[in-house]
Amino acid sequence: MRYSINIPNFGDFADARNVARVAVAAEEAGWDGLFVWDHVVHDKRMRAGQPFGDPWLLLTAAALATTRIRLGTLVTPVARRRPEQLARQVATLDGLSGGRVVFGAGLGGPIGDEFGSFGEPTDPVLLAARLDEGLALLARYWTGESVSHNGIHYRVDDVTLLPATVQQPRPPIWIGGFWPARPPMRRAARWDGAVPLFETARHGQIPPVDQARDLISYLRRHRGDGPFEIVLGGQTTSHEQVAPLAELGATWWDERFPMSGDDFHRLTPVLRRIEQGPPAA
Repeated sequence: MRYSINIPNFGDFADARNVARVAVAAEEAGWDGLFVWDHVVHDKRMRAGQPFGDPWLLLTAAALATTRIRLGTLVTPVARRRPEQLARQVATLDGLSGGRVVFGAGLGGPIGDEFGSFGEPTDPVLLAARLDEGLALLARYWTGESVSHNGIHYRVDDVTLLPATVQQPRPPIWIGGFWPARPPMRRAARWDGAVPLFETARHGQIPPVDQARDLISYLRRHRGDGPFEIVLGGQTTSHEQVAPLAELGATWWDERFPMSGDDFHRLTPVLRRIEQGPPAA
C-alpha cells in the first residue's frame, strides 16, 4: 500500500507556498503522494469569504519543490473544463514533475454551486456524458498524435497537442464517486483506479470493512485483468485502522481530515499530521 495526503484548494491551501511546504514535508516524512481538490466555490454558503487557489498552479508549486511524490487532483470535474485546455495543463505538469502526475476525475460537486452558479447545466446525466466524452478526448490528446472528433458534446478538427505527456500512453486516470452508486465505479473500472467516497463514511471517515469489501468485489468483476488502483481514505491514528482494508486489496491510503471542523484547510494541523508519517506497518 502507498500513502498520500489530501488537501483542499481553499483556506490556507489557496496559497501555493503553503502547498509547496506541505509537499516537501510529505516527501521528507515518507508519504507517496499529495492530492489537491479542484473546486471553484465548493459550497458557497460554507466557504463565503475564503480564498481559493487554482489546483494546477498549486500542484506546479508542489512539483517544483519535490522530486519523488505523486501529484494530482482528487477530483477534477471534466465537464466544467475545456478538454483541450485541461490536456495542456496536465501535460505541462507531467513534464515539469518528470512524469509524476495522477489525474483524478469525476462528476464534481456540489453541482448547484459549482455549475449552476455560472450558468452551466446541472443535469447529472448530461454532466456524466460530458465527463465520459471528455476523458476519451484527454487520453487521445496526451498521446501527442493528431485528434479529430465529432461527438455529442465536443468537436475537434485535426489537432495535435504537443508536448505529449511524459507518461505514455497517458498519466493514470482515477475516477471518483459515491459508493454504492454503481455507474461511477463502472466508469472507474474502464480506467486505472477508483477513488470512492461512501454514503455512510463521508470525507475523512474510514469506510466500514464490509462496504469496502463489496466495493472491491464489484470493481474486480467489472475490471478484469491488469493493474488497477483502489484508493480509500480517512483520518487515521494507527496502522491497525488501515490493515484490514489493505488485506481486501486497497492499494492506496489517502489521509483526509474530516470536514466537521476547520483543521482540514489549515496549514498547522495538516503539517502536524504529515510529520507523524503514514500509517504504515
